[in-house]
Amino acid sequence: MTSSLAKATTAEAADAVPARPGTVQRLLRVARRDRFGTVGVLIVAGLVVLSLCAPLLAPYPEQGRGTADVAARGLAPGAAHWFGTDEVGRDVLSRIVFGAQPALLVSLAVVAVAAFVGVPLGALAGYRGGWVDQVISRVTELFQSFPPLLLAMVTVALLGPGLFHAGIALAVSWWPWYARLVRAEARSLRDRPFVEAARSMGVPVPAILYRHIVRNCLGPILVQATVDLGSVILAAGSLAFLGLGAQAPSPDWGLMVAEGRASLFDSWWISTFPGLAIFATVLGFNLLGDSLRDLLDPRSVRS
Repeated sequence: MTSSLAKATTAEAADAVPARPGTVQRLLRVARRDRFGTVGVLIVAGLVVLSLCAPLLAPYPEQGRGTADVAARGLAPGAAHWFGTDEVGRDVLSRIVFGAQPALLVSLAVVAVAAFVGVPLGALAGYRGGWVDQVISRVTELFQSFPPLLLAMVTVALLGPGLFHAGIALAVSWWPWYARLVRAEARSLRDRPFVEAARSMGVPVPAILYRHIVRNCLGPILVQATVDLGSVILAAGSLAFLGLGAQAPSPDWGLMVAEGRASLFDSWWISTFPGLAIFATVLGFNLLGDSLRDLLDPRSVRS
């Protein structure tokens, strides 16, 4: 009798506890609460799809890769060419679709290299302090004394124009921002009880930096990296516009804007649509970064 009553009570208690929402329900709830973040996710997801499926999605894949069609040059947007054609007859929409892959790959590579260099240096400077902090901080300030795009232009001028050299130049100008970010976080973490406990137990410094400093900085690093992906795409497009980045016939958005500037008033679509692609991509990464900042910052938890 007692066992039956216990089972009945347990069953009633289980029924009284509301079921936890599944993953899909939680995602839908977040999407309804943060509509701008949802827009950013959709834009970034669209960029990834274009990068992976460009040959399948582009109306004219060969023209997207750079093959000219002189007979169709300068056509205005229409049924056959939704975004028109450029000065050598290539479909602008196909060029934009194929340009998504190099834009995404370059931005990922630049941010990865910048974080790989800047995060360890910033963590070491913030944790050690003293002369180590002074040396790293002075070197960081030396690089930051130049505007990032200007420093990238000087580096590309020394290395030679090209997409690979543009990526190197942008990474050189981008790593100090990660060093400064992680240094500030490390200075606030180095005196925390869990770090002092690890130090008193004789844990090696590299292990402390990785386990207790860098891992607790992943939130700000992730937010900064997300925003920087869009900024790097804009900077790479600027270098290509100036003739220092990707070279023709590469399907680069900045290069496409530069190719159409001479005929902007007569063939506005050649520069306008690639420019809108850059604008939408940068906007998407910024919206996504703002959403991640709100989600990862415990002080900004919303009901």
